[in-house]
Parts: sequence; structure tokens; C-alpha cells
Amino acid sequence: MAASAARSHPLTALVLVLPGALTVWFATMLPTVAAGETIRYAVDWVAGLDVALSFYIDGLSLLFALLISLIGFFIFLYARSYLAGDPHLGRFMLYLSLFMLSMLGVVLADNVVTLFVFWELTSLTSYLLIGYNHTDPKSRRNALQALVVTGTGGLALLAGLILLALVAGSFELSAINAAGDAVRAHDWYLGILILVLLGAFTKSAQFPFHFWLPNAMAAPTPVSAYLHSATMVKAGVYLMARVHPSLGNTEVWLWTLTIAGAVTAVWASILALRQTDLKPMLAYTTLMALGTLTLFLANTSEVAITAVVVFILVHSFYKATLFMVAGAIDHEAGTREIGRLGGLARLMPFTCLAAALAALSMAGVPPFAGFIGKELVYKGALAVASEPGFVAVAALAANAMMVTVAAIVAIKPFLGPKGDTPKKPHEAPWTMWIGPVVLAVLGLACGLAPALLLSGLVEAGVSAILGLDEPTSYPLQLWHGVNLPLVMSGVTVALGALLFWQWPRVRSAIDAACRRLPAADALYDGCMKRLVDLAEWQTALLQTGSQRHYVLVVFATLAAGLGVTLIVRDAVVLPTAMPQVAFYKWAVVGLIIAATLVTVFARSRLTAICALGVIGTSVALLFVMYGAPDVAMTQLMVEILIVIIVALVMLRLPAFRDDGHGDRTGHIRDAVVAIGTGIAISLTLLAVLQYPLDRRLTDYFEANSYPEALGRNIVNVILVDFRAIDTFGEIAVVAIAGLACFALIKLRPGRRSAAVEKEAAASGGDD
Repeated sequence: MAASAARSHPLTALVLVLPGALTVWFATMLPTVAAGETIRYAVDWVAGLDVALSFYIDGLSLLFALLISLIGFFIFLYARSYLAGDPHLGRFMLYLSLFMLSMLGVVLADNVVTLFVFWELTSLTSYLLIGYNHTDPKSRRNALQALVVTGTGGLALLAGLILLALVAGSFELSAINAAGDAVRAHDWYLGILILVLLGAFTKSAQFPFHFWLPNAMAAPTPVSAYLHSATMVKAGVYLMARVHPSLGNTEVWLWTLTIAGAVTAVWASILALRQTDLKPMLAYTTLMALGTLTLFLANTSEVAITAVVVFILVHSFYKATLFMVAGAIDHEAGTREIGRLGGLARLMPFTCLAAALAALSMAGVPPFAGFIGKELVYKGALAVASEPGFVAVAALAANAMMVTVAAIVAIKPFLGPKGDTPKKPHEAPWTMWIGPVVLAVLGLACGLAPALLLSGLVEAGVSAILGLDEPTSYPLQLWHGVNLPLVMSGVTVALGALLFWQWPRVRSAIDAACRRLPAADALYDGCMKRLVDLAEWQTALLQTGSQRHYVLVVFATLAAGLGVTLIVRDAVVLPTAMPQVAFYKWAVVGLIIAATLVTVFARSRLTAICALGVIGTSVALLFVMYGAPDVAMTQLMVEILIVIIVALVMLRLPAFRDDGHGDRTGHIRDAVVAIGTGIAISLTLLAVLQYPLDRRLTDYFEANSYPEALGRNIVNVILVDFRAIDTFGEIAVVAIAGLACFALIKLRPGRRSAAVEKEAAASGGDD
């Protein structure tokens, strides 16, 4: 009954239509893109800043869009049964749909600002999905970890993309890539590269940011399957591929990606063998795949980039399948622990079939597409001009361990004696095994007929990454003859089989070694604790509870900031001669100085506020003298109201008291800050006056105030018409402040509402 109710939820049907329709729509673009053409949609977003909501479809973006929508269809179908009976299924489907659309926005965006917006949306939606089980502290903690790591990288990415756009002279990625030579020759290139790679490495969990991805397994299995196969974790790989024509082909790009990718691939493969839970084991193999993709994106050879595109396809098919298999096992058997599983082949035949086909592709066994991908990886490694031996050894070691993981996932749960499972296992509903079976069969079909099924899309993707105008790629075929890559494939399978045979001993050795190493997850927790400690120290230093202290800090910071800026920018300008000022204006200035001294040294609040009012009234006189009667009237009204209101309030307060700031040292410090702030502001104004006044806005308001707004008072027209929303916001702030004051008055001690009086009387108490 619960399952039926879940399936009848209106969102479950809608979300199936969305990815299905998108898959068909993107598929219609295949002939156009395979022919070497591109498709672009654009609409102005913030035209004044050259920001457009623009989307660009070439081989690379179409490859990802098809994977996201196609795998998304099977993930949504799978989730309907996996979360059957969940009271929040509708919410989950909404989150998953937003996640899919956000990722599509990332891979289709042409404008860098548009890309960043969707980039951050993937972080936010993944946070909601990873923390979906919000009652579980572990889920909440891991969701926050993913958001912190990827969000921090996102801020670096934003800075890098803006600098990249400024250097290239365009915010459109297609134009930026066309200006690749100018970008690489610019002085900002290294800084841009560091910032962009920080965003890409954190998103795709490259070492040393790899720790958040396995922890994301706290999410429900449909999220894990989607996140690891075609979406968020490949966003960083997509970004590196997208900016390859503009930032690639340099020594620093080559070595950064080579080292980071190789370390991530090998280390993740080792950690995968340490796991006994199916989901974390598969998660670490995703890290291995991401490291391999990064490793080969360092290069510009055609075979290496072809390996990247094919491996993206191959990995998406088998990884989505294996995660859904792990979820089906957990759903029906009640556990994912390998030691408790066994003999499921007879009880779950379709799930077993999907697992076997996907594992064979993952292991790179012919005639599966995984074999073609592995052959291309080895060909690409040997084609690396800088260090082919290092790359080839890293790829072989990682692939051998992947063979071991594939064997563990396909053999341990399904063969051998029946396991000790919490639930009596049986085959999952068809909605949970149809997707894995279809995707696994696709992996086999692409291996049997690669030229027919993959050539057009792969060629277009390779051309997009290399920045070429014509489609090109290394020939795709199952058999290239007996050569070194084939020998390496055989060695890979043999090493993988040996490790599988000795897996318990290998796992124990790895586990013992890892316990002696600092855990990245623990380092993250330590950093977060230090951040909290810093925040607490800063709060204790700044939030003392003294208003006088707050004002002191604000003005000291202002004076220091202005002063340092003026000195660094060499903008200190001193007047060369005393200006000719009328005597009566000097008299007003003298009145301001005298009132200031009275305000500072007064021992009565009433005297101080009256003297402060004299300062404001004198400033109003200066406005009148310099032709600003409207501003003077506003200033005068504000001063009168402040003096009256504040005086009434202060008459109810006790006399001045020493709050620790009234000693001689405190007075001297306050005077220094006040004088320093005045000098800094004066020097800033003098520096500004050295430049001619930009009258564009002035001329615009003068020319349009009467024709556009039918008003002759330009100041009023600006406030009421041209800045109407801003003025409305100011009115709202004043209204909210008034309501807050009213609430404080109503709640002052000694005055209780009728409801409180009634409650007190009913309880017989006086409190």
C-alpha cells in the first residue's frame, strides 16, 4: 500500500517525463553536432555588464547533456521504488530535478557568470540531497562538508572566471577559448589557472580535496548513483575540458594536472580495496576515474583526449549501474557489507546480470566498451611526451586495482554460500533493475559497435576539447592488433585477479598502513574547529557589549583602510594654497569646532545632544551657502527631530558613568581615532577632487527629469522616480525600526499585557 501511494505522487510521473523529454531533445541535435556545427541560444541578462543567459552546444556539452538526461531518467525511475513509502518522496524528487537542471546549466552555459550561477546551484542542491536524511547527524555533517569544500572552491572559481573574461575581452566561453594564445601569454595566466583549478579540483574531489566525496555516500543510493556517474563530481572534469583550449598546453597546466590526477587515481584505488561496504568501495573507484580523467586532460595529444571522452561515457554507464545494484542489494537484503552477502545470483537474477555486465566493462574485458576505454587510456599514456613511463605505470596500477574491485562487486555478493543478511533477499521491483540492465547492455553494445554508436559524438567531443573546427578523434575499434597497450591490458587483468585472490590480506595491510597516516577527514574537522575557535576569539574581541567600543572599532577600521589605500596607491595630495573663503563661512566652521569641543567635554547628556544639534544645524547652513537648499532642509529636519527625541530619551537615563573608557588613556585614544578618521576622509576627498567630475549621470538627470518624470526638482525626481525602489527600501527600514521601537516600548519593565495579567491571575502567581 505504501509503495502504491508513493508511486501515485504527482511529482513522480512529472519527473520521469522531464529527463525523458530532454534525452529525446538532445538526441535530435546529434546529427548537427556530429557534423562539426554548434548550436547557441542567448538572451540578455545583465546587458550593462555584458552578462547573457547564453547556452552553447558542441560535442563536449552535448555528451554531458545526454548522459545527465539519459541516466537521470533511469535514476528517477529507480528512486520511485527505492524510496517507496517515504513521506518526503515528493520533496526528494524536486531536489533531484533541480540537481539535474543545475548540472545541465553548468555543461550548457556559455557565459562564465551563467556557468558560475549553475555551478553554485549544483552545490546547494547536492547539499540538500546528501543531507536528505536530516535527522541523522552524520548526513547533516557530510552534507555541510561537501558544501563547504565545493563552495570554497566555487568562490575561487568565480574570481578566476572573471579575471579570465577580463583578459580575453569577453564573458562568453566560446570567445575566451578562441583567444587562448592571448590568455596564455598574459601576466595573469598563472593566477587565473590556480583559481580555476581550485574550483575544478574541489568539485571533482582531486587530491587533497578527495575526502568529501566518499562521505557523500550518506545520501540515498539514487543520489549516489547520479552524483558519481554523470553529474556533480564530473563538473570539475567538464570545466577543465571546457577551458582546455584557453588554459591548456602549458608546462604548469601539464604538470599540475598530471601529478594531481596520478596521485588521486592511485591513492583512491588503494583506498577502494580497504572498504567492505559496497557504496564506499564504488565511491573510491569514482575518485580513481576522476583522477584518470584529470591525468589525461593534462595532455594535448589526440589519443589522450579521445581516451578522456570515451572513458567519460564508459564510466558513466558502468558506475550508474553498479551503484544502483548496490542500492538494490541494500534495499532487498538489508545490508551492503560484503562479508554478510553471498548466494544472491539465484535470488536476484536481473540484478546479478546487470552487475556482471557492468563489472566486466569496469574491468576492461573485451568486447565491452570498458576494454576500448582502457586500451585508449594506455595508448594515451604512452603518447604523453613528457613522462610516458610515469603516466603509464600510474594508469596500470589504478586499473589493476579497479579489476579487483569489479571482481569483488560482481562475485562476492552473488556467488558462494548464502550470506547472513538482515532481510530475506529477493529480486527488486522491475523499476530498480531495468535501468542497470539497460545501461550495462549499452556498455556491451558500444564495445561491439563503437564506430557505429560512438564515433560521431566522440569525435565532436574531442574536437571541442582541443579547440578544433573539424571533428577528429583516434579511431574507435575493438581490435588494434597485438601491441603494447594490449599487453598492458593483459597484465592489468592478471594483477587484478591476483589482488582479488589475496584481497583479505591486501585489505588488512592497507588498513593497518592507513591507520598510521593522518586522515584527511580528521584534518578537515581540525580546520573547522580552528575556524570556530577563531570566530569565538574574534567575537570576544569585538562584541564587548559596549556601544562606544563598536563605534571606536568602526572608525578605526575606516581610518586605517583609507590611510593604507592612500599610501599604497600614492594618492596623498596636499593643498598647495589656502582657498579663498568668505568670513561668514569661516564663522560657521568655527561654530562647528566649538560645538564639537562642547560635545566631547560635556558632562551632561542634554548639553552634549544640544551641542551635537548645533553641529548638524551648522552643516545645514553650509549646504545653503553652497546651493543645496533641499539637502539643507532635510538635514535641519533630521537634526531637530534627533535633538528632541534623543533629549526626551536621555532625560530618563542616569548621568554619565565611567564604563572603562573614560580614563585619560581612553580619551587620548578616542581623540587619535577621531582625528585620524577626519584626516583620512579629508585626504580622500582631496584625492578625488584631483580628477575631473564625470557628469554623465548629472547630465542624464538634468535632461530627463522633466520629460520622463514631469518634475522640475531634480533631487525629488531622483528619489521618487529614478531611485524609487531604493527609496522604498529606505522607507521600509524606517518603518521596521519604528515597529521595533514600538515593541520595545510596549515590553518595557513594569508594563504587562492583558493576556499576561490574565495568565498570572489564573496561575495564582505574581510572575
